[in-house]
Amino acid sequence: MISQDNSNLANEIDIANDLVPIIPLKDVVIFPNMVVPLFVGRQKSINALEIADKKDKQVILLSQKNPNDNDVNPENLHTTGTLAKILQILPLPDGTKKVLIEGKTRAKALHITDTHGFLATEVEEIQTKQDITKIELEAQRREAIQLFDEFAKLNQKVPDEVVSIIAKITNIEQLADVIITHVIVDLSIRQELLETASLKKRLTLLLRELNREIEILNVERKIQGRVKQQIEKNQKEYYLHEQQRAIQQELGEAEEQNEIQELESKIHKAKMPEEAEKKALAELKKLKMMPQMSSESALVRNYIEHLVELPWNKTTKVSTDLDKAQKVLDKDHYGLEKIKERIVEYLAVQRRVENNKSPILCFVGPPGVGKTSLGESIAKATNRKYVRIALGGLHDEAEIRGHRKTYIGAMSGKVLQNISKSGVKNPLVLFDEIDKIGADHRGDPAAALLEVLDPEQNKAFVDNYTEVPFDLSQVMFLCTSNSMNIPGPLRDRMEVIRLSGYTEQEKLKIAEQYLIPRQIKNNGLKASEIAVDEATILDVIRYYTAEAGVRNLDRQIGKLCRKVVTKLDTKKTTSKKIKITQENLHEYLGIQINDFGVSAKENRIGRVTGLAWTEVGGDILTIEVVAIPGKGAIIRSGQLGDVMKESIQAAITLVRSRSNALGIDEKFYENKDIHIHVPDGATPKDGPSAGIAMVTAIAS
Repeated sequence: MISQDNSNLANEIDIANDLVPIIPLKDVVIFPNMVVPLFVGRQKSINALEIADKKDKQVILLSQKNPNDNDVNPENLHTTGTLAKILQILPLPDGTKKVLIEGKTRAKALHITDTHGFLATEVEEIQTKQDITKIELEAQRREAIQLFDEFAKLNQKVPDEVVSIIAKITNIEQLADVIITHVIVDLSIRQELLETASLKKRLTLLLRELNREIEILNVERKIQGRVKQQIEKNQKEYYLHEQQRAIQQELGEAEEQNEIQELESKIHKAKMPEEAEKKALAELKKLKMMPQMSSESALVRNYIEHLVELPWNKTTKVSTDLDKAQKVLDKDHYGLEKIKERIVEYLAVQRRVENNKSPILCFVGPPGVGKTSLGESIAKATNRKYVRIALGGLHDEAEIRGHRKTYIGAMSGKVLQNISKSGVKNPLVLFDEIDKIGADHRGDPAAALLEVLDPEQNKAFVDNYTEVPFDLSQVMFLCTSNSMNIPGPLRDRMEVIRLSGYTEQEKLKIAEQYLIPRQIKNNGLKASEIAVDEATILDVIRYYTAEAGVRNLDRQIGKLCRKVVTKLDTKKTTSKKIKITQENLHEYLGIQINDFGVSAKENRIGRVTGLAWTEVGGDILTIEVVAIPGKGAIIRSGQLGDVMKESIQAAITLVRSRSNALGIDEKFYENKDIHIHVPDGATPKDGPSAGIAMVTAIAS
């Protein structure tokens, strides 16, 4: 508040000089016909406001020439402003005042004085020059309303109520001032429009600025349209992320730059070969020029990450201790002595010959004999990281050699993927079930494996995705297969080691030393709660399994353990230890599945008992022959192999050639159909021809 003396002085000035207090405006130009709130904080302005409030509530609003000048002086004020009336003053807690002011008319400050702590001036109202015809006036009024309507539709920030109010204004001067308030932002242009007394010039300038603003909005809309199309083509959120990126740059945030620097540091630390490093740095340069959130930058970033994650120079120290290798193999596998001996020989040669191009070992044998676990044991014995790549059902060459970067979701092949996961360039890689790979329109995976397994080529293996050579010569490759159905070129690169299966006694030892203790532990039993003797285990092997390996044996032992757990926990027995014997084995495993080594008790015509070869050893083979009226057809059944089919044909021919000596009608083959059947149809039978048994059965 000003002093009482200043208040009296205000009355004297008002009577004597007719001065009007000045309210300087920093960054706004107020027009007539406007009601606006102002915040007044400078002391001179507050003093002027209070003098005007006590006088006649009239002030003149003058804009500053330099908005940044806080110390107001007459030289920094425009002389043309708006004569306004104070409607309301509201004191605020911080000492400032909020005042509601209504602009009345344009006015010119004649003599600005700075006395008694406020600015005041004599004023002269500016009369608008009506230098335009009524027809021109109406035409420009309509054009102004039309252009403002167009502006409002493009701007989308002008409320509909304002558009409606402006359309109803008939006074052209008021219409112009209201439109200027909502359209013109530039302070210098607003001041120019305020100072223009000629109505014709004012309207011309207004229409020019309206057209200019509309043109700017149209250009902005076109830019937004192009950006929108780019968003739809590349990424819907691209534009927003670009805006976010620009804001982050303005704020000094450099997360992307830090990420690129980190990638560059990783490239140098990876110690890649020169060719790979050049490729990585070229891709990094490309990444720097790409928008951060674009799909292309994500692909390039993933590619660089893949390159730096490959173990270009990381290795594990390979163990060459043959005694240790022998102990590991003996601990993990029972039997298979010849196989273990060959593996130790293989390791011994590798120890003596540096960079030895030794053959790729391929373990061939039926399921369950320990081919895959042998690979794990060799990895453990040689202190190499173990990598298993399953090839079962593989048809796509890209699974081995990788996809080209141009494809969406491209990635490297299984070989480099798994080597990258192992973290070293000299792991043991086991290709499991190599006989199960196929070929179709997507390529031949076996052909891709040729390059991987060939020591002459794998020094510079080029994955389609990586595009630079990677050295696979230090990798130890092993393969497994269930049969010899391996593509010829692949088989030529490997040394086949056959695992024919375990003998009955080996299975017995494996069950006692490995399977039973493991199943007891897995089923929560104690060794003191179950007892199984050797004879019972042999019965399980003979009558409840028929395999070269021990998988089914393991399942049957697991079944025994579960039955025992159930029996103990349901208190169906008072004993704390369950004994499983040959006599009660059927109570746990059911009826016997196989007839092991049992021949027919009686001799019958057309039925002969022979011997057969199976993967699990020798077995009894029954051959049954029936002659029925017919036309000489030969019927075969019982899943016979090619050898046995040929044996049947040879036996028929032999019997026909010796029919007289055997007392058989020479024309028996013309009026009889002969049906030859080998029971146990679910089991394939082949191997030795069983020719004597065939001839005997047919002749009888």
